[in-house]
This record gives sequence, structure tokens and C-alpha cells, in this order.
Amino acid sequence: MAIRAVAPALGDICPGVRPFSCPVLFFLPYFDCLPTLPSPIAPCPPQVLVFAASDPSSGAGIQADILTLASLGCHPLTAITALTVQDTVGVRGVHATGAELLEQQARTILEDMPVAAFKIGVLGSVENIVTVAEIVGDYPEIPLIFDPVLASGRGDSLSGEEMIAAMRELLLPQTTLLTPNAPEARRLVESDEDEQEPDIEVCARRLRELGVQYVLITGTHENTPEVINTLYGPEGQLRADRWPRLPGSYHGSGCTLASAIAALIAGGASVEEAVRDAQDYTWQTLKSGFRGGMGQFIPDRLFWARDNEADADSAEGRGDD
Repeated sequence: MAIRAVAPALGDICPGVRPFSCPVLFFLPYFDCLPTLPSPIAPCPPQVLVFAASDPSSGAGIQADILTLASLGCHPLTAITALTVQDTVGVRGVHATGAELLEQQARTILEDMPVAAFKIGVLGSVENIVTVAEIVGDYPEIPLIFDPVLASGRGDSLSGEEMIAAMRELLLPQTTLLTPNAPEARRLVESDEDEQEPDIEVCARRLRELGVQYVLITGTHENTPEVINTLYGPEGQLRADRWPRLPGSYHGSGCTLASAIAALIAGGASVEEAVRDAQDYTWQTLKSGFRGGMGQFIPDRLFWARDNEADADSAEGRGDD
């Protein structure tokens, strides 16, 4: 059969597509007489499976995770835990995905595609926490980065006490790195016996006692001139990084940091290396943040692409010497 004889049929199958603009693979069933041509296969980038909720503003949630992971060279895989109604101002509603559907999403991917790291964000319900704990428990060799989102940036509650109890019991013992801000760290370990608010060192110790391997407590919500992020591990405090406190409030900074760490660990970095480099990346996204709506600023996860565009425009304007 001649190629010319098949091309008209392509318009019937792909309306509006010019003949021969589809991949050659589309035609192969029609041309078994053609010789097989070698086609080099690009190496697979690190793949990270994210369990998180959808955010229509793409400032936070699974959209922020996807942008961050792709920006850092990973292929994002997703299992949607909830649909939210929110914008840059706040969260108006959270509708959890059914646990059975969540499990089908994740296990279908895991049976087909190799995963280099897990990243967990908002889970939506106690049932989803149980489901995710069972899934990741079947893959103990895969690093798990957990951003325990308990409230939105405005303070809207995203996790009740039953959910927090389930996290403590089922997910924290499986967590490679936990990335709470200071209020989240305190809420995860608070006790009726506390006479005063525990400091972050006490929080880190209690979280480690619950089974977490490493804890990065961020200081974005603390009343300090600089943001101080502190990493704790089996030997105690491993590093404390200070960052200039930027003006304004940001939607999705925690999602960005945790996903950046997951991307770097998936790419082969150690926990300490990933924490160091992910903080730098996240700070740059915040510094380049934009006002997408009437509320918080949105981190620009693709700031480097826009920097390159500006450099190219500048060079073009100068012309050749």
C-alpha cells in the first residue's frame, strides 16, 4: 500500500491534522513492508509519585508539586486525594477522593512505572491516610517526603484531630523526611502535659521518637528577622539555614519546598544535600513570586526559564559585536 493512499484517511481520524504531521508510529500498522528503523530511547527521568489535593489556582497542591518536580528535571506522577475549592485568598471547600479510587490511581501507576520517591501533601480524610499508609508500606525502599499540611496559609483547617492522630500512628513511622512549619510541628506532638508551647528542638525529638527519620522544621511562621529552617536527624541537629525574610505572604511555599526535596532525593542526592539545595530553589521561587490574584503571592517555579528569556532578550537587543 502506498503512503499516498493512507494519508487521506488521516484527516478522517484526526480532523484538522495535515497528512504526515502525526508520529510515524501512527502509520506502522499499514506498512509492514517498510524496514524497521532504529529509534534511540531517551533515558527515563526520575519519577516521583505525589499524593496530594488539587488546587485550582495552581499556587499550592498537586499543581504546585507538578510544576516543581518538572522544573527540577523529574517526571511527576499523581494520585489525587481531594478536590478543593480555593483561590489565592483562601480555601472554601475540600472534597476528599474516595479511598478506593485513590488506591486505584496509585497502584495502577506503581504496577507500571518505577518510582524514585513519594511525596505526600493534603490527604483529605482519615480513610485516605489509612490507604496511603498501606500503599507506601508496600514499598519501604522508596524514600517518603511528607509535608503535613494542617492548615492553609490563611489558617483554614485542612486536617482535624482524627486525621492528625492517624498521621502520627500510620504515616510518621514510615516517613524519611517530614517538612512541617513550626506550628504544624507543635500541633503534631502537643501533649496535655505540656505546661508551655514546646520549642522546635523538643518537637523534632518527639517527631523522631514517633519514627520519622529526618525532620526539617521551617521558620516561616516564627517572629524572627530571618527565616531559620532547621534539619534534625539521628544525631540531632544537622544544619540550620538562615534566609532573608521576604515581604508578603506566599501560597504554596511548603508544597514547593517538599517537592523540591523529593525531586533532588529522587535524582540521587542525600537528605542533607537535598534539603540544602531545595531551600535555595524555593527561596528563588519566592523571590520571583507573582501576584496572580487578590490574595497571596504565587511562587514562580519556572523563574529560571524567565530569567533565561530576559537574558536572551537583552542579548538580542545588544546585537552582535
